[in-house]
Amino acid sequence: MSPGSDKVPVRVLVGDDQAAVRDGLVTLLDLDPQITVVAEAADGKQALDAVASTDPDVALMDLHMPVMDGIEATARITAQHPRTKVVVLTTYADDVSIHGALQAGALGYLTKDSGREDIARAVLAAAAGQSVLDGEIQRRLVSAATATRPVAVPDAAAPTPDNLTVREVEVLRLIAAGRSNVQIAAELFVSEATVKTHINHLFAKTGARDRAQAVRYAYRHGLVR
Repeated sequence: MSPGSDKVPVRVLVGDDQAAVRDGLVTLLDLDPQITVVAEAADGKQALDAVASTDPDVALMDLHMPVMDGIEATARITAQHPRTKVVVLTTYADDVSIHGALQAGALGYLTKDSGREDIARAVLAAAAGQSVLDGEIQRRLVSAATATRPVAVPDAAAPTPDNLTVREVEVLRLIAAGRSNVQIAAELFVSEATVKTHINHLFAKTGARDRAQAVRYAYRHGLVR
């Protein structure tokens, strides 16, 4: 039975250097019957050690923490414990923090003004391998992309890594931008079932087991920047 079902709640680690914030998040998450907090951490090193010892489904972490910051902790967690998905919850929404966290492998990125339902939804989505980005974060990413270069339309004649089709590259880029299957279907004017088929195909071709690995693949091969 998958995490988040009635009998198997999503197991979460909460990492934040402020005890009051950490306690508040634990209380907030424990209100959701689909979630259980299994560990807490006051810095990135504690978070990494706690992931190793408790094997949570999701690590909900701040970025700016002592000893080891959240970006480095995210990179190590995703590399050493790929089953654990990382969702960033921070006060920082600058480009350096956003891109650093996503490139390190974070599957979600929320700011601390997010509501209880948004945080719980992001945790559950991450446990299911889905990327969730705060609305403002998505707008910043889109704005940055359109400000630096025109929207790229994949060239059908251009070579793609691992024989990805043009449409599979489009889907991969949208996954990297944090779009859900429903959002991808709406943007490409196809059914959600078609989107799932494209995702299954690109996962098989790239060797990605989940959306986080697919995003890292996209960055590694220069399909997104």
